[in-house]
Amino acid sequence: MNNTQTIRYEQEIPDVIAHFANAHPLINDLSADPRLQALVQLRASQINGCDFCVRMHVREALQHGDTEQRLERLPDWRQSDDYNEREKAALAWAEALTTIDHVTDFGALRARLREHFSDQQIAALTADVAMTNLWNRVNVSRH
Repeated sequence: MNNTQTIRYEQEIPDVIAHFANAHPLINDLSADPRLQALVQLRASQINGCDFCVRMHVREALQHGDTEQRLERLPDWRQSDDYNEREKAALAWAEALTTIDHVTDFGALRARLREHFSDQQIAALTADVAMTNLWNRVNVSRH
């Protein structure tokens, strides 16, 4: 075997991968809305450089009614008037949880989120970002 060959996670740890996959329907049931969920997943995947995931989340965002123009401007969401305050709060949270900078004021980000989401929705958003980051890392490790 070639030492640089990718690892087949589904073959090596099938039960673990199955449990990861089984979490998605639970998170989806609690999600604030599918369009926002796809947007947040896409942004995390862009940051993590997971090409497979980016392509998948672009398709999902378009299926849920987003536009190509908005998705093209997603990396610049802070300066764009294409995104409302609710979306910007969710995107700020997703970026903070994806990049994990020790100077981030998570309290301020939570306060901003609570202007638009319930605690249960914030918890679901957090779980969604965590799962997106997990899958990004699994997929990027195959590059």
